[in-house]
Amino acid sequence: MRGIRFLGDKRSEVIDYPDEEPDPGYVLLKMRSSGMCGSDLHRYRVPLPKEEVERDPVRPGHEPCGEVAVLGEGVEGLQIGDRILQHHYEGCGNCRMCREGWSQLCTGMERLTHGYGRHGGHGDYMIARADTCLTLPDELSYEVGAFLACGASTAFHGLKKLQLSGLDTIAIFGAGPVGLAGVMFAAEMGARVISVDISGERLEMAKSAGASEVVDNSDGTAVEQILDLTYSEGADASLEAIGIHQTRLDAVQSTKIFGRCCFVGEGGDFHVEPSPDIIHRHLTLVGSWTFSTFGLEEAARYTARRNVPLESLITGRCGIEDVPAAYEEFEAGAPGKFVINWD
Repeated sequence: MRGIRFLGDKRSEVIDYPDEEPDPGYVLLKMRSSGMCGSDLHRYRVPLPKEEVERDPVRPGHEPCGEVAVLGEGVEGLQIGDRILQHHYEGCGNCRMCREGWSQLCTGMERLTHGYGRHGGHGDYMIARADTCLTLPDELSYEVGAFLACGASTAFHGLKKLQLSGLDTIAIFGAGPVGLAGVMFAAEMGARVISVDISGERLEMAKSAGASEVVDNSDGTAVEQILDLTYSEGADASLEAIGIHQTRLDAVQSTKIFGRCCFVGEGGDFHVEPSPDIIHRHLTLVGSWTFSTFGLEEAARYTARRNVPLESLITGRCGIEDVPAAYEEFEAGAPGKFVINWD
């Protein structure tokens, strides 16, 4: 089967991987769509020793969506041909976190993540544990399912933690795929949305996705601009989807007294003066890391039932043989969501 291998230094290639059969309790999924995520770019960019590249590689891709091709022994509740949205983590299955669907927080073993410790979706087929496979709603395409498998659902559950409503103004920092999905979901929830980025192209997409106003932060004045848009009070809530110190600080400082701020952007660091920025402003600051199995199902159902047009945010589509060129474009900052599709 054909699949992608990261070579480091912003290089990738298409290689032949051995065919696999599912163990008991597992299924073989035929990939229909696999999303490219910003968190893939660390492995894509870093220099990799030659021996690491040449030994058995772990295939990337933690946003898989496909259909059941082969059932392993003992699998119940799934049938060949089922359309599948897959939760890309695997834990022990027995600890409290796993039983509650939070296998990425497993306390019984070192968790496995598709695309990192276990082969991911950037290949023709993928092995997955049956209890990580959810039915993709009929209303949703496979590529929307791939978007939901990480990025879009991460935004959805960040907004849920903020208890967003139609009474709120929310500032969303970052208009990449996660931020744009956040704009679209927040608008659907009835909030007034301010989108913040430094890219004119991304801000135009944010407008189309439902942002009421956009803030060009290329001059570093996002906080002042948001205060101007909110009668000097600040936003009721903010969502940071970039993962760098300055935008995190901007998100905190542009949120009103008694406001709520949520970080979903991974990596980087953060330095804050707790008294003036958090304690004295009664700020609620929360983190949100992806979602549970049940949370993924909830986000998919919400998207289907509310007819949220996530498909309009997908701007890059390619087949498996064209992935190396697509990753170059994606890494360079092209706007919108990128997916790999199979017929």
